[in-house]
Amino acid sequence: MSSTKLTEIPGDLEEEKRLAKAARDANHLPELRLVLLGWRWPGKSLTGNTILGREEFHLERASEFSVKRETEVDGRKVTIVDTPGWFSSQTTPTSYQQEMVRSVSMCSPGPHAFLLVIPVGMFTETDRARVEENLALLGEDVWKHTLLVFTWAEVLRDRPIERHIRREGRELQWVVDKCKNRYHVINNQIFGEHPQLPLLMEKIEKLVAEEGGHFRTQPEEKAQSAAPAEANIGNLNSNAVREERDLGARPKKNCSFSSLRAMDIDPPQSPMVEGVSD
Repeated sequence: MSSTKLTEIPGDLEEEKRLAKAARDANHLPELRLVLLGWRWPGKSLTGNTILGREEFHLERASEFSVKRETEVDGRKVTIVDTPGWFSSQTTPTSYQQEMVRSVSMCSPGPHAFLLVIPVGMFTETDRARVEENLALLGEDVWKHTLLVFTWAEVLRDRPIERHIRREGRELQWVVDKCKNRYHVINNQIFGEHPQLPLLMEKIEKLVAEEGGHFRTQPEEKAQSAAPAEANIGNLNSNAVREERDLGARPKKNCSFSSLRAMDIDPPQSPMVEGVSD
């Protein structure tokens, strides 16, 4: 009987592999449109470069605009829009929030997925509230199309990401739940052919299949959400002018990678920035 089981197991594994490949093929998209969201210094722009396979988002200084890059990866067109990074301990400037909203129209007819980039490290209630505040600008449906991307994977060492999520507690778990438990870990220090990218692409394509296509903003939803969004923006901290002077974001104090803070920045190069002249 034991020999029978041994001969059946390889067959079962082969069948699982065949079904998995069939599912991947069925979900395959000829084009991918992605929007990067997150605060400064988590490796957001660097994640975009990792996906594109080269440095398309320059990292010298922070961008105040949404920046669009297009290229071909493995035979398909990939469009990525990198939005201005927000600040963990400061109210997000009005202009930055407007750029986040504009990012949707920059990859018409709509992004397949939003990649919410969060570094492995301490995640506080302030961080959670900032994520909720900024994604609310895009409407509740944005969560159906958001995949959480954990960067600075080297911090984990051999610790599973699930253990890290449990350790961080309800604040991070809230974000994971809002993303329908869709997350991925990526190490942006790997150059060349990246072993973690194929699985990320599969997860994005599975998300699109499960949600019935790309992110859509209904015209009536735009009209209804515009007023409250503008009201929220107008009611930002009355010290907005002072905040504009204090925009120098700082990495999390507990993060041992503060020396890498200059790596996640993107210059607003006007010739390359879509829609700036408008």
